[in-house]
Amino acid sequence: MMVTEDVLQLVSVTKAQNSYGVWEKAEELKQVFCKVSSVSQSEFFEAGRNGLNPEWRFMVFAGDYNGEETVIFQGKRYGVYRTFYTGDWVELYTQRKGGTNGQ
Repeated sequence: MMVTEDVLQLVSVTKAQNSYGVWEKAEELKQVFCKVSSVSQSEFFEAGRNGLNPEWRFMVFAGDYNGEETVIFQGKRYGVYRTFYTGDWVELYTQRKGGTNGQ
């Protein structure tokens, strides 16, 4: 499994009421350094049995991660379906998020 270093955006979602009292979602992006690798074969098959389609494993500094459920990597959105803390690092296991434009 080849590991490379790259940059990842963590997506935080907040809700706030606008001037009309309607709740709106707003996204805040935080850019962090990460180590990137594909998921292991056993992770791929185990997740697949649970209806998931795993794609990447990102390792980020645990102090940078605040439970974000969406990340952006190379312009594409991925959902975090599992995390694993290993000391100062957290592993984010992700799958591609659906949508009309794949973004």
